[in-house]
Amino acid sequence: MRRLPLASRVAGALLLCGALASCSSISTLFGGSDKPMPAELQPNPASMAVRQAWSAKVGAVAFPLTVTPSGSQFTVAASDGTVAVIDGTTGRDVWRASAGARVIAGAGTDGSLVAVVTDDNMLVGMADGKVLWREKLSAQAYTAPFVAGKRVFVLAADRSVSAYDGQTGRRLWSQQRPGEPLVLRQGGVLLAVGDMLVTGQGGRMTGLNPNNGSVRWDAAIASPRGTNDVERLVDLVGPVSRLGTSVCARAFQAAVGCVDASRGSVVWTRPANGGVGVSGNEDLVVGAETDGRVVAWRRDNGERSWIHDKLQHRGLTAPLLVGNSVAIGDSFGFLHVLAREDGRLVNRLATDGSAIATAPVVVGNTMVVVTRNGGIFGFVPQ
Repeated sequence: MRRLPLASRVAGALLLCGALASCSSISTLFGGSDKPMPAELQPNPASMAVRQAWSAKVGAVAFPLTVTPSGSQFTVAASDGTVAVIDGTTGRDVWRASAGARVIAGAGTDGSLVAVVTDDNMLVGMADGKVLWREKLSAQAYTAPFVAGKRVFVLAADRSVSAYDGQTGRRLWSQQRPGEPLVLRQGGVLLAVGDMLVTGQGGRMTGLNPNNGSVRWDAAIASPRGTNDVERLVDLVGPVSRLGTSVCARAFQAAVGCVDASRGSVVWTRPANGGVGVSGNEDLVVGAETDGRVVAWRRDNGERSWIHDKLQHRGLTAPLLVGNSVAIGDSFGFLHVLAREDGRLVNRLATDGSAIATAPVVVGNTMVVVTRNGGIFGFVPQ
């Protein structure tokens, strides 16, 4: 059998890694080394009481899903094109409909309009269970569309950022900057901070004018290094931790850092070898490294606060820091709850046995997780 050129094999492997969100490192894709054994689970102390309040179901999820809360509801999508708005208190559908094609990015919402991207490169706007419009994109997108101010913003795989009218889908503007040739098939950075649109383009966080796409500031969390395209891949990955104008994010396999979005200045960066985003509060920024260590950095200066090393090689999601706890999913369907102050395990919750698809989110008083098999679970503290 004829082998593909090296560049094609590398690109394919990177896309696969982003799609599965469980590759332990880029290096394991080449060289034939054995995959590390996942750490055995500790006894569950169950020292923090949490109960499963409800469960629901969508189709299988094989793309970089974003679960978007809005008030007491949240929006979720499945690979088969299903888009659902669900009540976070009961787990019941508010509405459910089809986007008309397989979904590869989503779902974004402002509480009224829902936007997803399908595998035929269509941006689809939906509301109240109906498709309102479809608009062709110039490139694939793996980051969930961001919906705000009656507009839909899209970060595409060619590193372009575009704005679309939320009522008609008409493109309003598009801005593109040069970057490295490889891109992750993984959710990137796209959010609002005040009157700015903040996005990740390569290893840089950029503040844009949402009215026309002009650049207001540009801050480097990591710079491409190395002698080949894989080593130079430093895309910012979501989710991020935003607190006021402080935005903290991860550059893939390179660094974690915080930016003051009011000035566009880097507050700190620290070397970090991870592939999923971060969460945080006023004191800490927390993320999972490629080897499964969970690390907490001080938000003010980036110094390490604690490390939890009992979940190594378990294919961790990005974490959720909420209240006194840090919740993080793994590729075996478990949700691990750690203490915020020192990272010790305080509870472990089971889902359906398939990998957790994305970082947990809080909807009202409920913590919601979604699995690759499409299981949706709502957990509440007791």
